[in-house]
Amino acid sequence: MRIVVLGIGNILLTDEGVGVRVVERLGQEYVLPPEVEVIDGGTCGMEMLEQLEDLDGLIVVDCVRCKQPPATPVLLKGDDVPVFFKTKLSPHQVSLSDVLASLEFTDKAPKSIAIVGMQPVSMSLGMELSPEVAARVPELIEMTLAELRLLGIDAKARS
Repeated sequence: MRIVVLGIGNILLTDEGVGVRVVERLGQEYVLPPEVEVIDGGTCGMEMLEQLEDLDGLIVVDCVRCKQPPATPVLLKGDDVPVFFKTKLSPHQVSLSDVLASLEFTDKAPKSIAIVGMQPVSMSLGMELSPEVAARVPELIEMTLAELRLLGIDAKARS
């Protein structure tokens, strides 16, 4: 079994960096088994193709524009995942969409994909998350852990 938890976003644009911040904390606060790889994808694109081939599960953590109130956590799965790519929030979404399309074309797409996200409060220049989004990061971590549990993975909190 191979599972990737991929945090994406630009940490220079306040809440746009929430995905990266979540995977940083996930790696610091939890011990995951070897079949789970936590990746800080930043704003990477096609260079991630090999890392995402033939996965049993892909959990993407990102800032998501979803017509919800600011700082609202969001979970997208199944048929809702393509909708995520129809409204471009930032350039990295185009890259991830291209990667997933390439994997689909070569029959190497992940068996399951979930997107754990947060409606941004701010996209202004700055390296800190807005206070509202920062306060809800633990919820995104728990949502990510719940998706891992659905894939049969139980993360252990570091003591």
